[in-house]
Amino acid sequence: MPKVVINEKRCKGCGLCISVCPVKIIFLKKELNANGYHPITIEEMDKCTACTSCALICPDSVIEIWK
Repeated sequence: MPKVVINEKRCKGCGLCISVCPVKIIFLKKELNANGYHPITIEEMDKCTACTSCALICPDSVIEIWK
C-alpha cells in the first residue's frame, strides 16, 4: 500500500494537490501550522493509487510518495 508523507510544517495550503487528486482524498486541515497556514491531510490512505500527481504539482515539494 502506498504511503503519502506530508511535511505539514512547510505546507502553505495552496490546494493545488487537492485539485489534481483523482480519488479526492486530500483535504485542508482545520488546524493551522506554525506558519499560520492550513496544511493538507490525507483521508482514507488505503484509497491512494500512488499516482504522484499531488507530489508533482506541489510548488514547495512538501509531499513524498512511498510505494
